[in-house]
Amino acid sequence: MFLSIQELELRKISFNEDLPEAAIDFGEAGFTQSGALHAEGEAELLNTLGEIRVRGDVNVDLNLECGRCLEPVRFPLDEPFDLYYRPAPKGPLPHEVAIDDGEAQIGFYDGDGIELNEILREHILLSLPMHLVCREDCAGICPQCGQNRNIGGCECKTERIDDRWAALRSLQLKESTRKQDAESETQTLQAAHVDPPRS
Repeated sequence: MFLSIQELELRKISFNEDLPEAAIDFGEAGFTQSGALHAEGEAELLNTLGEIRVRGDVNVDLNLECGRCLEPVRFPLDEPFDLYYRPAPKGPLPHEVAIDDGEAQIGFYDGDGIELNEILREHILLSLPMHLVCREDCAGICPQCGQNRNIGGCECKTERIDDRWAALRSLQLKESTRKQDAESETQTLQAAHVDPPRS
């Protein structure tokens, strides 16, 4: 559904959409939509500068991966949204642009309006948890063999190494190697040394 500026100049646009799976391209976000996505709400033009406000509710089930064991996790998303958009700036932009907190919450659009699917896609991506787990006590996978530890254990032994001491460990190894080389050289010299014959 396209939210046209020309139409918004005349009235608010209400929407009540059911989008099938794959109607929104989530790209390489690492999850898929499960079942239809339902979105309802309205869009309105706020001023003559082309600022648009889109608010409503979105309801969708998503299939994500557990951040520990990589098994599929169903993530139901059902929440309201209230988003603001303004026309993208035209012409070259300076290298650095200062924005305030209010502007940080505003999106931009090109052309004569904005696609509702793009609005919903952006909102869903921003609503996902940073680190989703299938359950709080998920044991994850073995870093050596890849076994899912929730299903069964493995025979791998993991040694915890404190990397803060890696530099000192390297020095100790070098010193140990030097001592061994010195001892080996001494033994070689001693073996090559022949006492003079006694008269």
